[in-house]
Amino acid sequence: MKTLAMRSDGRIYQRAFGGQSLEYGKGGQAYRCACAADRTGHAMLHTLYGRSLAFDTTYFIEYFAMDLLMTDDGTCVGAMALNMEDGTIHRIRAKNTVLATGGYGRAYFSCTSAHTCTGDGNAMAMRAGLANQDAEFVQFHPTGIYGAGCLITEGCRGEGGILRNSEGERFMERYAPSAKDLASRDVVSRAMTMEIREGRGVGPKKDHIYLHLDHLPAELLAERLPGISETAAIFAGVDVTKEPIPVLPTVHYNMGGIPTNHLGEVVRTNFKADGSYESDEVVPGLFAAGEAACASVHGANRLGANSLLDIVVFGRACANRIAEIASPGDAIPDSPQDVGMDSVAELDKLRYSNGSIPTSVIRAEMQHVMQDKAAVYRTEELLAEGKVEIDEVVKKIHDVHVTDKSLVWNTDLVETLELRNLLGCAATTMHSAEMRKESRGAHAHENYPNRLDGEWMKHSLAYYDEKEGKTTINYRPIHYYTLDEEECKTVPPVARVY
Repeated sequence: MKTLAMRSDGRIYQRAFGGQSLEYGKGGQAYRCACAADRTGHAMLHTLYGRSLAFDTTYFIEYFAMDLLMTDDGTCVGAMALNMEDGTIHRIRAKNTVLATGGYGRAYFSCTSAHTCTGDGNAMAMRAGLANQDAEFVQFHPTGIYGAGCLITEGCRGEGGILRNSEGERFMERYAPSAKDLASRDVVSRAMTMEIREGRGVGPKKDHIYLHLDHLPAELLAERLPGISETAAIFAGVDVTKEPIPVLPTVHYNMGGIPTNHLGEVVRTNFKADGSYESDEVVPGLFAAGEAACASVHGANRLGANSLLDIVVFGRACANRIAEIASPGDAIPDSPQDVGMDSVAELDKLRYSNGSIPTSVIRAEMQHVMQDKAAVYRTEELLAEGKVEIDEVVKKIHDVHVTDKSLVWNTDLVETLELRNLLGCAATTMHSAEMRKESRGAHAHENYPNRLDGEWMKHSLAYYDEKEGKTTINYRPIHYYTLDEEECKTVPPVARVY
């Protein structure tokens, strides 16, 4: 991977990504996205894993995290986990716990996420009484493979890929005259959606768009986009050197998540008796980083490549903070002897559930409600209908049917646990979106097309009561951090133009 990430002159290879301006430094003009061909995350993963082995790290392979272990005073002291391999249940106690479980793209029918992106960390936090912050901001990646959802990286357009409609037109020139195909993801996704709406989609149903790489040299594709060439061949049956890739906007990233401060510490918000904001406090022993977290560095619309930056920066921030407040061998805080037993009871309740609806049916209903009512464009009518419909789907978990009653490699049970997590994430997303009466970043509301900073420059906090199947929304103000904690002087927000 190192050779793929280097230029012939020894400098790190960089490419253009959507919404990013050029940086200027001693070496002159440079693109901001450093990469290892089109497998940057893969390269980082292997590097981090390899380095971790040098520190005698213990991995609990095939363990499914069920719930956080919380004391009566709100301190996190670890997590409950099911070992899928032998069916044993474990209380893993720790002075500090970091949630880095990824997003919940699988709440939607079409997404680029892995099948394990089921919002487990978000749901665990919500069951502990914490919020899902800014859940309405869901990013659609413009180029998921039509029919499969697999991601075609933005690096394709960074290397010169072009989107064309059924008329062969490079239509992004009309929507973003300067940035064109490298406008930010929400802009490109909405442009593609408009082209399809207006009858200029491609294919028999005119319901998708073509991404052309066939005008680029075959040698360049083999060197800089080898993974995409392989993915397109497998999932679209396309030879990228000769044919365009059929693509469609697909759910890709959750800007929202578990609220944290700039140190990665999870934050709990306190409210006054009248429901107005009072203060924030750190949840002792609990941290979050990556897509599961919401440090809000992405605002309402993440730019390409910044998710990898996010997990590295805030993963390191969590580690640095833990090193400050804890030492190896520190005693773990006392907790009630029965801590985690509620989690065991819920596991058994689902395992022996003998309702009338299979897990797959409830999951499909949830995914279609989210795909139809909280997608690229949103309206008051669709969101109001979606709020009612998702609440109805949420209730069906009480009538779920789990066929396999065992504990060893019970994928039926694990998928039901994942569905339970997804339902909370889906409900909080829909309710948060319905409440926000403006357009901001990835939240494009047709009835409220403008950003309204005076009223809506604030974080939404969605709380989910799993037993009642009820979602409630509140808000906390935007916080700006500086190293000396003085008042932060910021650049006023302006409209994005391309």
